[in-house]
Amino acid sequence: MEFDDTLKISAAAMTAQTTRLRVIAENLANAGSTANTPGADPYRRKLVTFRNMLDHETGGKLVKVDRVVPDASDFEIKFIPGHPAADANGYVRFPNVNPMIEMADLKDANRSYQANVDVIDVAKSMLSRAIGLLQN
Repeated sequence: MEFDDTLKISAAAMTAQTTRLRVIAENLANAGSTANTPGADPYRRKLVTFRNMLDHETGGKLVKVDRVVPDASDFEIKFIPGHPAADANGYVRFPNVNPMIEMADLKDANRSYQANVDVIDVAKSMLSRAIGLLQN
């Protein structure tokens, strides 16, 4: 595998993890939001799905974002009769976002991103050493 191929594969993975980090941040930002009208649905958590894509130029597989999909899990329901978003029975639906799960996902995405930064750093170091050997 050539130097450019390594950079291309790591860059694709970093781009995918950047999208994942953005979606996690959006989920966290909306964790406590409710609907604007009584009985309406609040923010629905989003999930990022990935796919492998064969890069014909390098022959390697690149990770790409397949799509961002809504999480089909149930909303959290609380009895708050005076709330503006309460339905006729006084129940308010809250997003299906669990901040603890989002933080764990955030840490995982961050580690994946950092691993690819490390791959690029190692590849640059190897290239620098090879150039140094050629100069001697």
